Amino acid sequence: MLDPRRWWALGAMSLSLIVIGLDLTVLNVALPTLATELQASTSQLQWFANAYTLVLASLLLPAGLLGDRFGPKRLMLGALVVFGLASAACAFAQSPGQLIAARAALGIGSAFLIPLSMSLLNLLFAPEERQRAMTIWLMANSIGIPLGPLLGGWLLDHYRWGSVFLINLPLVAIGLVAVALLIPNTPGHRARRIDAPGIVLTAAGLVALTYGFIAAGEHGWGSVWALGGIAAGLLLLLAFWAWARRTTDPLIELSLFRSAGFTWGTILATLASFALVGLLFVLPQLFQAVQGADAFQAGLRLLPIIGGMLVGAKVAERLVATAGARVSVVIGFGLMLAGLALGAFTTAGDDYRFTAIWISLVGVSIGFTLPPMNGLALAALPLDRSGSGSALIQASRQVGGTLGVAILGTVLNATYRNHLDVTGLPPAAAHAARDSAAAAIAIGSPGLTRSARAAFVDGMDVTLWVCSGLAVASIVLAVTFLPRRTAAIAPEPVTIKA
Repeated sequence: MLDPRRWWALGAMSLSLIVIGLDLTVLNVALPTLATELQASTSQLQWFANAYTLVLASLLLPAGLLGDRFGPKRLMLGALVVFGLASAACAFAQSPGQLIAARAALGIGSAFLIPLSMSLLNLLFAPEERQRAMTIWLMANSIGIPLGPLLGGWLLDHYRWGSVFLINLPLVAIGLVAVALLIPNTPGHRARRIDAPGIVLTAAGLVALTYGFIAAGEHGWGSVWALGGIAAGLLLLLAFWAWARRTTDPLIELSLFRSAGFTWGTILATLASFALVGLLFVLPQLFQAVQGADAFQAGLRLLPIIGGMLVGAKVAERLVATAGARVSVVIGFGLMLAGLALGAFTTAGDDYRFTAIWISLVGVSIGFTLPPMNGLALAALPLDRSGSGSALIQASRQVGGTLGVAILGTVLNATYRNHLDVTGLPPAAAHAARDSAAAAIAIGSPGLTRSARAAFVDGMDVTLWVCSGLAVASIVLAVTFLPRRTAAIAPEPVTIKA
């Protein structure tokens, strides 16, 4: 018998996840203030974000394994406590070092909350309910993204900078009560051995790979740090692959990759995350540097993506039930291609109305693709591997998103610098103008401002064509490799006691 509280439990999980999306974007709004208040250098400002990203990448897979072994409820409660304490530590940090450490602690909480909440979808819901449950879960992950600039911008206008982190605390408190009362105690599988070598190899490999991509975005792909990090990460992950083939109870069960649904659902979800995260990296700069919006207005202008996702996911839910996940995914990537290609014709003189049309289309495409692909991958997981399998799906998306920012940021910056006209500027001013469109506009020269806005839009258009090519490749992969119908055999939910 299914637990009658499962939908309420999903609501509790969703509430807990909103703080993660919120925290991802609220920091961007506060960076200029942090540079002044904490006297943070450019490198320290970058590490405010990177500390979170690297810790999250390193702990996703161990967190999933621990969830399988001990059951997710207690670990989720602990993760919410860590997230709340870390948010308070961020709010009252007195130095850049303290804030970096607190941001790393936020990464610990997120690393447990994301895969363990996803694994509960397998444990609580019948196969025919998981598509709807996955849609709600993804929306909870996403809705905090536009809320970050909205709430952060308003708070910075009225309160000290620490308030952008204190807004997490009421949501964390509500989440703790909701998880404690509504999430059932699911059984763990304590017979599973802890794969210590696997944990070390995957954690080190994912950190090195993620750091390499971050360094490539900051210093260029020829940077020693970028090449060294990427090479070290790949070697460590290859070493884990060799280890997993020899050991009897590996951190990641390699037999999962025999399932086309799991393998290609994970790969295609990663490609979609590449495009989505890259787009979210570009759009706030378009809104603020080119269209003249402030942080609060930039958050408002992201809402069509979320609205499109809601519409797309609702339609896709019915389409998957009647025609299968592959049809929904192919249509979704087709819509993504249409939206990105339309956006690639943006000019510096276009107003927001044109932008709203094509980002809404991209949002609809995400609703058509991500829930079915995650559902396919989740359906292939045995119940005793729900945590580690969910963590693998999320780790792949995390790497895909980081890679998306690195590659698309490089394409954007290279095109921007090539098209920017700095004729007649002093060397120092020309160097600052090449650094970013916002820096060029801050110089105050009308001619440079026009050139910077046009050059930025040219760079954005090229990145959107790159993403369009990725959408074409995804369509080909989906048609070729995804199962025609959702797997007929999916793990049944467990019967659980509160």
